[in-house]
Amino acid sequence: MATDVVDLRDFYGTPLGQFARRAIRSRIRGLWPDLRGQRVAGIGYAVPYLRPFLAEADRVLALMPAGQGVLHWPPEGPNVATLVDEAALPLPDLCVDRMVVIHALEHAEQLRPLLREIWRVLAGSGRAIFVVPNRRGIWARVDRTPFGHGQPYSASQLSRLLRENLFTPTATAPAVFMLPSQSRLLLSSANAWERVGSRWFERFAGVVLVEATKTLYAPTGVRARQAVPLRRPVLVRGWRRGSST
Repeated sequence: MATDVVDLRDFYGTPLGQFARRAIRSRIRGLWPDLRGQRVAGIGYAVPYLRPFLAEADRVLALMPAGQGVLHWPPEGPNVATLVDEAALPLPDLCVDRMVVIHALEHAEQLRPLLREIWRVLAGSGRAIFVVPNRRGIWARVDRTPFGHGQPYSASQLSRLLRENLFTPTATAPAVFMLPSQSRLLLSSANAWERVGSRWFERFAGVVLVEATKTLYAPTGVRARQAVPLRRPVLVRGWRRGSST
């Protein structure tokens, strides 16, 4: 069952949530330093990680699954968040250049249809970053944060899942090494935890990030999957390729 959108918003308003946001956002920025002119979407609860792109990317859209709920975002401006069916995203084919997927895979009720939809809407040269709780990390074992709910993955498990669904992993990055505690003492040393953890304890990070591209061909010797008809999407306004509205 997906974590409620209000609980997610409240978590990211805490000092621990702000630390997690900074640590994960830093990894995303390391992979995507410049998104000028790109169309960016997030699915799950990606808004803490989409904010830096609002003034940079050509378009930004937050897709929030029905099981999670939706909130107006950003609160200070025109809404770019929409409630979606995870198995039928309301976007045309090949319309997204970059996709951030967080608080989504571990809660997905229809995991493979969701991945198929992400593949469909991603441009041929597009990239996606998938963020999940690390199966080996402490955060996945403590239910005081959103990363302690749902199905955790190791980096190898997530990479295998993506390859099975026609994605090619291109980079892996661990993040969030501090213990999941609201202790002021621990939070004051959060940056040190990240530096030490990323150097010596990558396997025990709280979350795993995997960047992937679309696989546009069938691997040699593998029988092609039968095509599955997709429902006609209800387009989100302004997301038709080439539109300027």
